[in-house]
Amino acid sequence: MASGKFVGYIRVSTVTQERSGLGKEAQLKAIHDYLNGGNWELIATFEETESGKLDDRIELQKALERCKITGATLVIAKLDRLSRDSHFIGSIMKSGIEFIAVDMPAATKFTIHILAAVAEHEREMISQRTKAALQAKKARNEKMGNPQNLNVTAAAKGRALGTIATAKKNAEYSSKVYPTVKELADQGMSLRGIARELNQRNILTARGTAGGWSAVTVSSVLKRGEV
Repeated sequence: MASGKFVGYIRVSTVTQERSGLGKEAQLKAIHDYLNGGNWELIATFEETESGKLDDRIELQKALERCKITGATLVIAKLDRLSRDSHFIGSIMKSGIEFIAVDMPAATKFTIHILAAVAEHEREMISQRTKAALQAKKARNEKMGNPQNLNVTAAAKGRALGTIATAKKNAEYSSKVYPTVKELADQGMSLRGIARELNQRNILTARGTAGGWSAVTVSSVLKRGEV
């Protein structure tokens, strides 16, 4: 049985399709039938009439953003309602968003396995090329450098890059929730009031924590958005 938070996405390509078995009502029914029973909450549903060839779809992007900030799972009636492009579906998986296709519940796992296999193959190829380059350098009697110094340098560089990546991630997430936070602030809500409202809406913090909003984190989002 289904459990957790879900965001529904429904798409039809044409007005004619709306009256077919792939119509919006049929898709919504399929989603509800799948979620029937269990401990679940369908927190939002996004609908649009658009071609599956286009990945830059407004309502789809809204659905994905809602999943990101709430930690919800995207649920669709049929896999082709999301996209026919395997690269696009792969990019969604890499973003960390979980999704379920009602007609093929195992599609998510299958896609993950494919991506993992491709990534593993690429890593092996890179490793083999690196080893071959090092062996060739050693054969030419070239200095390989001090491994200890290399490790220290690499570690320092890694920490610096990690700090930059974290700051970038926080800034990107702040830009996504800023409109909501700003709207509440414009209504005259205090920082604590805004934090309470965000927690009630199940909106996650930049660290992916549910119910973790405070006056401090709200203030941080507002400051970043005003820069």
